[in-house]
Amino acid sequence: MPMLPLSLALLLMGSPETLVPEPPPPSSEESPSPQGTVVTATRLPRPVRDVPATVIVLPRAEIDRSPSLTQDGLLRTVPSVATFRRTSSLVSDPTAQGLNLRGLAPSGVSRSLVLVDGVPANDPFGGWVYWRSLPRLGLDRVEVVPSGGSALYGSAALGGVVQLFSRPITVPLLEGDVAYGLLNTGQLSARGAHRWGPVGAAVETDLLTTRGHPVVASAQRGAIDRSTPGNHATLNGRVEVEASPFLRLNARLSLFRENQNGGTTYTTARAESGLASAGAQLATEEAGQFELQLFGRLQRFEQRRARVAADRSTEALSAIQEVPANEQGASLVWTGPSWTLGGTHVLTAGADVRRVEGTSDERLFVPNPSPSSTALRNAGGEQRFGGLFLQNLYTVTPALEFMAALRWDAWQNVNGKSRLEQVGGTVTPVRFEDRSEYQLSPRLGARLRPLEWLTLRASGYRSFRAPTLNELYRPFQVGTVLTAANERLRAERLVGGEAGAEVQGPRGLTARVTGFWNTLEDPIINATLATPLPDGTARQRQNLGRARVRGLEASTDWRLARAWTVLLAYTFVDSEVRDAPGNEELVGKQLAQDPRHRGTALVTFDEPSLLTATVQLRVIGPQFEDDLNAREMGGYAVVDASVSRRLVRGLELFAAVENLFDREYLVGRAGVDTIGQPLLVRMGLRLRGGL
Repeated sequence: MPMLPLSLALLLMGSPETLVPEPPPPSSEESPSPQGTVVTATRLPRPVRDVPATVIVLPRAEIDRSPSLTQDGLLRTVPSVATFRRTSSLVSDPTAQGLNLRGLAPSGVSRSLVLVDGVPANDPFGGWVYWRSLPRLGLDRVEVVPSGGSALYGSAALGGVVQLFSRPITVPLLEGDVAYGLLNTGQLSARGAHRWGPVGAAVETDLLTTRGHPVVASAQRGAIDRSTPGNHATLNGRVEVEASPFLRLNARLSLFRENQNGGTTYTTARAESGLASAGAQLATEEAGQFELQLFGRLQRFEQRRARVAADRSTEALSAIQEVPANEQGASLVWTGPSWTLGGTHVLTAGADVRRVEGTSDERLFVPNPSPSSTALRNAGGEQRFGGLFLQNLYTVTPALEFMAALRWDAWQNVNGKSRLEQVGGTVTPVRFEDRSEYQLSPRLGARLRPLEWLTLRASGYRSFRAPTLNELYRPFQVGTVLTAANERLRAERLVGGEAGAEVQGPRGLTARVTGFWNTLEDPIINATLATPLPDGTARQRQNLGRARVRGLEASTDWRLARAWTVLLAYTFVDSEVRDAPGNEELVGKQLAQDPRHRGTALVTFDEPSLLTATVQLRVIGPQFEDDLNAREMGGYAVVDASVSRRLVRGLELFAAVENLFDREYLVGRAGVDTIGQPLLVRMGLRLRGGL
């Protein structure tokens, strides 16, 4: 706490479209204003007010001012955005960081797609997101589309899409952040960019280390429990080439490594990944615009699990799990010239393919083993995806627009196999049957502006998500609870819709309200078993039956005065299990990890000659840890803040505080109660500006 008054004192001292195809835009565009341009909802650059779907934009200025240290913390300022568990990726195992939009059956496996400049960022084996692999300095903006996106993006976009856009490479730049704070948390970020005529290049790195904090609630803490130290390193390089006025090329290389301790000697996780991508954009006068994207990823995830005594006085290594995986993908998108028939039409069509391969290699350390005890357990396989889509944007008049999209997807699970080796040497190999599925995903949307200050939107959609290799083949443990995989899982399917209104008022006032209703068929959940398996497994991944998720989003942002901005946002989610064959006791229950109420209030003061300050309040309602609604976690509210002051041109002093009042709150109750991040104060310097 003593750092906060000192930081504030130091800060207060010191010196004062068209729809006709054009040459393709750069792969990253400048941050939009509230009336700016967005891409994700229609795969076309469109004014955000004109898009026939709900889109939430976090612009560059808001990203820079955020008190949150991690990207998942930044996104949580949008109440409809959450990760599976309420804990920060600063101390959380990556497998608990799946993205969730509008409370759509939260899971460690994301039910929404994360893109970085059009390239998937979800883990290819498990679907979760390595949020710490996404450096913030290079971000231009974040777009959130919280409704079914399979009509344009396929399987991973069941609940929507979050896309991160890189900053444009224009003038020479050298930027950096260096900070240190409580929990021995230190961070160093740097970004350099330069342009040599038609060629631009940017390099970015982010290094972070932290001591972490004890995650087990004090009342249950034992001799084995300690803090959760962790560190990560990222390195990204990007090149853009304007080969001609109509052709642009780009390439990217990203490397990432993360080490995480779960709070005891034998609960650790480590991830390593490398991503390479290349793309091209070609615009023609007669045939329209073409965009090609290729990517490939190699990665390895390792996790150690512990067997813990009931009083948490001792632990022993129970398993070491290694998960190597790789993926390759390609997409081609065409946008045709506009044509007229009762209005203006613009067609967009695309095709994409993706291949994922991975295995879970597990060594088990069984207490008092017998010859029949399992010593080694290996399982894995390969997935192949392919899809075609067509979209028509039909502008009847400037006040009325319709959108219709249809996508066909096919996917296969092939070469699935498992191998069990017992302590006595007996080996049991199993080959799983190859399986194929198909899906049609339509989406219809409309946007009406009866008055210049009023915009109405509505859309209906069907989307899906194929089970990941992780769900099919990899068992896991959280706390003391073991969950088994299930190679017979089917794809989840969603039918839903949204309708809302947006009002523009004086002084930049914007108010929005959107209602949504989703029916999720065959959601994959961690179901509690009536009788535990012989190895102690208490849960198994299963297709549930049917769940209904409905709710309401409301937000308003208002520039009260030249330097003052206020943002209020609230999301209500009512989730309920409606059908659960074989698990009738779940009917009527609320989905696990799914709070009904979430809200954010944010006030910003921005006067560059004096200082820039942001204070935000985040409120999360009660939720349940489990599918039976037996273990409740209470709601909580935390206050975060940041303040910065320019020292000299291009150099700022800043301080950031998370959980200002050091509120203790539960984030998990899986056999042991775990708590969220305590007070974290950081202070540092920012370098901004050109060379």
